[in-house]
Amino acid sequence: MLHFNRCPHLKQIAQKCFSRIHVRMDKHVQLFLSRTFALAEFRKSWHSTHSLVGDKNIILMGPPGAGKTTVGRIIGQKLGCCVIDVDDDILEKTWNMSVSEKLQDVGNEQFLEEEGKAVLNFSTSGSVISLTGSNPMHDASMWHLKKNGIIVYLDVPLIDIVSRLKLMKIDRIVGQDAGTPMKDLLKFRRQYYKKWYDTRVFCESGASPEEVADKVLCAVKRYQDVDSETFVSTRHIWPKDNERKVSTKFFSEAVIEGLASDGGLFVPEKEFPKLSCGEWKSLVGATYIERAQILLEKCIHPADVPAARLGEMIEAAYGENFACSKIAPVRHLSGNQFILELFHGPTGSFKDLSLQLMPHLFAHCIPPSCNYMILVATSGDTGSAVLNGFSRISKNDKRRIAVATFFPENGVSDFQKAQIIGSQKENGWAVGVKSNFDFCQTAVKGIFRDSDFTGFLIMEYGTVLSSANSINWGRLLPQVVYHASAYLDLVSQGFISFGSPVDVCIPTGNFGNILAAVYAKMMGIPIRKFICASNQNHVLTDFIKTGHYDLRERKLTQTFSPAIDILKASNLERHLHLMAEKDGELMTKLFNQLEEQHHFQIEKMLMDRLQQDFVADWCSEGECLAAIRSTYNTSGYILDPHTAVAKVVADRTQDKTCPVIVSSTAHYLKFAPAIMQALKIKEINQASSSQLYLLSSYNALPPPHEALLGRMKQQEKMEYQVCAADVNVLKNQVEKLIQNQFV
Repeated sequence: MLHFNRCPHLKQIAQKCFSRIHVRMDKHVQLFLSRTFALAEFRKSWHSTHSLVGDKNIILMGPPGAGKTTVGRIIGQKLGCCVIDVDDDILEKTWNMSVSEKLQDVGNEQFLEEEGKAVLNFSTSGSVISLTGSNPMHDASMWHLKKNGIIVYLDVPLIDIVSRLKLMKIDRIVGQDAGTPMKDLLKFRRQYYKKWYDTRVFCESGASPEEVADKVLCAVKRYQDVDSETFVSTRHIWPKDNERKVSTKFFSEAVIEGLASDGGLFVPEKEFPKLSCGEWKSLVGATYIERAQILLEKCIHPADVPAARLGEMIEAAYGENFACSKIAPVRHLSGNQFILELFHGPTGSFKDLSLQLMPHLFAHCIPPSCNYMILVATSGDTGSAVLNGFSRISKNDKRRIAVATFFPENGVSDFQKAQIIGSQKENGWAVGVKSNFDFCQTAVKGIFRDSDFTGFLIMEYGTVLSSANSINWGRLLPQVVYHASAYLDLVSQGFISFGSPVDVCIPTGNFGNILAAVYAKMMGIPIRKFICASNQNHVLTDFIKTGHYDLRERKLTQTFSPAIDILKASNLERHLHLMAEKDGELMTKLFNQLEEQHHFQIEKMLMDRLQQDFVADWCSEGECLAAIRSTYNTSGYILDPHTAVAKVVADRTQDKTCPVIVSSTAHYLKFAPAIMQALKIKEINQASSSQLYLLSSYNALPPPHEALLGRMKQQEKMEYQVCAADVNVLKNQVEKLIQNQFV
């Protein structure tokens, strides 16, 4: 939860603690001994110096016209503290002339330098400071202010700023040359505001200064309260006396550990943050990157990941790695159906939307003194997406973070297999397992729970195991963004007005994607029904209809949609925990019963809650191919098999009284044989690369995925490891990879 790289004294504390980690603690190694100690020290020092009225300053930053001066005065009145306006109280008193006269006298560059010097000569504490719009353009003065203050960014919609400046009759601001439109300059300035802020207040259109002031105080309170946002296991049992147990974790700890020590999954202890209607409306015209930063800042405490650093990560994840500038565009298919295209990332799968960001979060959160081995079970798309994502972290991070992906040797498409193998890099490997995905996932979970083995790896190699599957909160959280963004795009394109309901239909295997849509609704997106679409492995559909999760005498069937060829849906536990009002004892009972007896039944009350929001059905192989063929014939659009499954189920279950957003989770080129069979293309026995190039020659939508085409030849040549379906064999493989990478 803390930033070792920003706090040198904490780094020293952590290093001292890790140097003592060899002490035996029964047969369990306490992985985060150092981290817990360092966090305690951090909180002591923080609370000794940080209070809403203390020696720290509240520093309001934003463009001209953001309302910094007015809001600052209101906050000063509420707190009974000194209010300083940099324009009036520092610059004009220093220069003995107005700011506009000074700008006209010396010009832009000299003005910025003299403005910065004036701020450097100023010092105060326990005050509210309203900056000028140009202060953030001078690095030295901002560092000076930041040392003793909390910088709050008043993020006001651009259209509102332009309107306010016109009313104020301000036609020129610092840095504006003749002919430069005010709107362009304000956009340019945003890079400086993003660089310096500690916390952001998102000011929706029409918000009064009093409302903004209250938001500032709430944001500062949240920023200071580093213990306020914690995570618990879905199997956490709340004590009857309501005393808090030490089993709560911070965001960074949940990301690092992946799976809770009791076998449960981490979930927020409190409710998801909810945006107001005005805040959502202000995001309608925003880019995907802007939406992601606003939403994720509300879900990740700045003590875990500073807002400015989070912004850098989001830019790195979505800035240039996606073939479409909209990242996750929504396309109107026909009638009331819309396709959410989640396949424009580097590996052509919806997994890229989270796995281009999650590795940066993970690298930021881990302490500096350990190596980390990420273990991943994949049913097809996750493997290549994880390998690609972790190959994009910095060189220093690659030296201490490695990835091993375990995939069913004969349970993924030929292209998916080639792509997983071809995505291997210097810090990532692919391992085929002679079994199905459920074995791979169960084996990886079992390895995490084996404290003797994980302790041995720490003691012997200084290496900690973690996960990048959707059981990891850092992997699941970014998926919330694209469900919210899809709704906002429908509003932006004029198909609906904000507040109108939509349904979502999602091809579902491990329950992560559809759960992210549930979280989007909790944040304020008006989703009416969640339609769970299954293939012939329809255990989830049966469960949603009956409340009985039954794996007895049920065998996994290989289908045209392998990413949802799953019988044990891990993230279902998170949703049931939510439905059962966080009853960890019930989750422990149900999922232990599933493990031991291969089935469980939920009570009628819980089933009624589930069915209130969820609808489910499944699609046969024949129906899947028919949907691909009919959609292409009527609209010229090629669905991948997973999207076809969702379309079949949407056609069958949705009542057409509101739009339905169908999640398209992969590009059709990844499943060329199924597509060629569906479209009745005769040349079906060609090599994988030839099939791809043949399909890409069709004048169809969506356009061919160039990154997939370009990588195919290289992938066919690479080698990989294959091992038997034995947990001990997988453990040996993990140890060998650790030896090769870190020893």
